[in-house]
Amino acid sequence: MLANIIGYIILGVVVLVIIIILLSCIRVVPQATEYVIEFLGKYKTTWTAGLHFKAPFFERIAKKITIKEQVLDSPPQPVITKDNVTMQIDTVVYFRIFDSKMYSYGVVNPVNALANLTATTLRNIVGELELDGTLTSRDTINMRLTSILDEATDQWGIKVTRVELKNIIPPAEIQNAMEKQMKAERDRRQTLLEAEGHKAAVITRAEGDKQAMILAAEGERDARIARAEGEAQAILLARKAEADGIRALKEAGADEAVLELRRYDALTKVAEGRASKIIVPTDAVNMVKRNVLFSETTGIGDVTAPLPEEKIPPKEDPCCD
Repeated sequence: MLANIIGYIILGVVVLVIIIILLSCIRVVPQATEYVIEFLGKYKTTWTAGLHFKAPFFERIAKKITIKEQVLDSPPQPVITKDNVTMQIDTVVYFRIFDSKMYSYGVVNPVNALANLTATTLRNIVGELELDGTLTSRDTINMRLTSILDEATDQWGIKVTRVELKNIIPPAEIQNAMEKQMKAERDRRQTLLEAEGHKAAVITRAEGDKQAMILAAEGERDARIARAEGEAQAILLARKAEADGIRALKEAGADEAVLELRRYDALTKVAEGRASKIIVPTDAVNMVKRNVLFSETTGIGDVTAPLPEEKIPPKEDPCCD
């Protein structure tokens, strides 16, 4: 009886152990993670995200690898430029693992290998540049570093997506010289800007004065043209009115002399304030003289009538009273 009980207990323990072992062989791989599985010490397969079961005692999980993009922040590295200036440069490398098998078996400690490769490559690139070129060629250095590191780490299962120079720290004396140079450059730019501003102001002022003079001249010209047109219109109207008057005199039967006098009288009125003398043709003067002489001899056309003769009263004879 006791032996049976012991046998049942042992069987229960064995079943429990088997269940625990089987449960321990069931694994769930999380998202963005891969497991490298070895069978008796040899690579067998790579588990991706999901539920998996491994053979107990024969298979083991050799490495758990995240395939998310990672960041390697390297400490500042002393780098010597082409013109023998030592500066401190630190980099930031962005990478991800695209092949878990190559990452596990390609190199010992891949992250450390990537950091050392980054430092040596950076020294080689900066060593070909001078100080000014290093300070102004960040994009060029970043692209060259990315290209070289990406090509070199393919056999490690690493994809380098981006490399950035985080800080470039030159020596203190170089920094002082750069600050002085920067201040001098800013002073020069300020002087140039002030000179250009003064020049632009002078040019603008001169152009404004020129435009004002042009507008004043155009205004004066337009005013003179308007005055001349007004005067010409006034003269034209005056002559038209005089012509209408002469025409009316002709229709009324006035002789030629009167008409000539009216014409020259009109010319005299028109020329008031604009001429100092009126030139009268000789034939017009002779015609007027002949008319005057004829009027005086015949009495025709006199303007004033002769005065009536005064009657003298007869004187009284005192002797005949």
